[in-house]
Amino acid sequence: MDGATPIIHLVDDDDDLRHALAQGLELEGLDVAVHDRADSVLDLLGREDYGVIVTDIRMPGDDGMALLKKTLAIDATYPVILITGHGDVQLAVEAMRGGAYDFIEKPFPVSRLSTVIERALEKRRLVLENRTLRSELDQRHDLTQRLVGRSAGIIRLRGQINAVAETDADVLVVGETGAGKEVVARALHDYGPRAKGNFVAINCAALPADIFESELFGHESGAFTGAQKQRIGKLEHAHGGTIFLDEIESMPLDLQAKLLRAIEERSIERLGSNKTIPLDVRFVAATKFDLEKEGAKGAFRSDLYYRLNVITLTIPPLRERKDDIPLLFFHLARDARARYRREIPEIDHNLEAQLVAHDWPGNVRELRNYAERFVLGMWNGFETETAGGNGKGTTLADRVAAFERATIEAELSRHGGSLKPVYEALGISRKGLYDKIKRLGISVDTTQ
Repeated sequence: MDGATPIIHLVDDDDDLRHALAQGLELEGLDVAVHDRADSVLDLLGREDYGVIVTDIRMPGDDGMALLKKTLAIDATYPVILITGHGDVQLAVEAMRGGAYDFIEKPFPVSRLSTVIERALEKRRLVLENRTLRSELDQRHDLTQRLVGRSAGIIRLRGQINAVAETDADVLVVGETGAGKEVVARALHDYGPRAKGNFVAINCAALPADIFESELFGHESGAFTGAQKQRIGKLEHAHGGTIFLDEIESMPLDLQAKLLRAIEERSIERLGSNKTIPLDVRFVAATKFDLEKEGAKGAFRSDLYYRLNVITLTIPPLRERKDDIPLLFFHLARDARARYRREIPEIDHNLEAQLVAHDWPGNVRELRNYAERFVLGMWNGFETETAGGNGKGTTLADRVAAFERATIEAELSRHGGSLKPVYEALGISRKGLYDKIKRLGISVDTTQ
C-alpha cells in the first residue's frame, strides 16, 4: 500500500447523477472510477485494494445490496457506502448491520459524501497496514527477513546458519560494530532444537569486572560481602538454551579460564559452593577483533579462542555488499513505519545512489538510524547535510551548525519526533529549540 492512491468506485445507473458525483468528488481531490453496473466493479476488487465503493441501492440487475454482499465475500472489511432514497433508509440500516460502512440519503451535498469517504479510507488504510504488519510478524521465521540481502556474502551466511543451527556446535560470530552479530546468534537459537529454551545475551564489555563472575556463574548466600541470598547466574539460566557472549574480547583473562573450563566440562560451580551443576547450553560468542591475533599479543586466551572456534561465521560489512543497501534500507524503513505509525516517504533514485555511495562504518545499526530518521521526516539524503564530516573545507560556524544539527536530529530520533523531551534533554527553551530547527533547516512536525 506504500504510496498507493485510493480509488473511489462510484456505481450508479443514472448517468447524470453519476457524472455530477464523480466531478464533485474529483474536485475534492479524490480519484474516481465510474461504473454503471455492479458487476464491472467486482472484477477489479482484491483483499489488498486501497479503496471504497459508493453505490446506489436501486439499480437494475445486481443492485447495491447484492454488490455489498458480493464485495464482503471478497473482503469482509472492504468499505461500502450506500446511496439511498427516502424510502430505502430502513433497508440501508439493515445493510449496515450486514457489514456496510455507512449510508447517505438523497439529496446530499458532495462535501458530505466526501467526508464519509475520507473516514472510510482511513479505516481501510489501517486495516491494510495491520495486515501488512501481521504478515511481517508471520515472516519472522524466514531467515531472509532477518538477514536481508541478495549478495553472495549474505546468501552464504544464511546457508551457513541453516546448516549449523540444527547442531549443538559452539559458534564464533565475527563482524564489525553494528553488523548484526546478535541477529545471527538469535537465528542460530531460533532455528535450532533449543528454540524453546532461553536465549541469554551478555555484553561482556558492559559488565563491571567486580560483578562479572557472579553474573556469569551465580553465587550462594554469604559467598561475599553483600551476597545476602542465592543468585542463579546467566550460564545456569541459559540451561537448555543458548548463551550469547557479545564482545567476548572484553572478558577479563582470569574469567576466560573459568569460562573455558565451563565450556569443556559443561558444568559450573556457583561462587561459594562446591556443588557441580550440569550445564546444557550452546555457546555463541561474538567479536569484532581477530582473536587469534589478540591471543598472540596476550590480550585473549588462545586456548579459549581455539575452543570457541569450532565454527566461525563471518558477517560481511555493508560496504562489501553495496547492492543490498537499498533493499535493506527499505526493510528497515518498514520496521520504523510500524514503530512510529508513519508512512514511508518516497525513496527516489538520488537517495538510493547516496545510500550506495556511503561507506557505512556503523553498518546495519547506522543504516537503521538513518531509516528511522527518514521515516520521521528528518533526513532526505547526505547531500542535505554539511559536507565533510571532519570539518575540512568548512568554517567554524559551519562546523558548529553541523554539530548542533546532528545533536538535535539525534535527540529527535531518540524521542520519536516529540519536541518537549528534546528541549528538556538539551537544556534549552522551547522557543530556543524552534529557532534552531528553523535556522538549521531541520525538517520536523512542530505540532507535537
